Amino acid sequence: MVVSEVIERLDLDVLAQGADRPVTGGYVADLLSDVIANAAEGDVWITVQQHLNIIAVAQLKKVAAILLPAGSKPAQSVIDRAGAEGIPLLLGKVGAFELCGRLHALLQKPNEP
Repeated sequence: MVVSEVIERLDLDVLAQGADRPVTGGYVADLLSDVIANAAEGDVWITVQQHLNIIAVAQLKKVAAILLPAGSKPAQSVIDRAGAEGIPLLLGKVGAFELCGRLHALLQKPNEP
């Protein structure tokens, strides 16, 4: 699965376009040091953080996209930086808990529970 499929299937708004990278998992955290230590390349990172540092962390970890829950729209400077760096910055229409569940269900293999 790639980012564009996640956008379509989860009905996400695109704040900043980026590379249509493969999505291999998800990671949910708001503490940047936790993301740096534990997120994997290809994860969709779900966070309520809205500052410029999320773009730097996303680049460092090579996440597939940053997904913000409903109500977490960042400043235009963050959106512009994400676009300039080629990192998809996405906005959900529902809260973080529901986004996590929907992403998890979407990424399940057919034979997994």
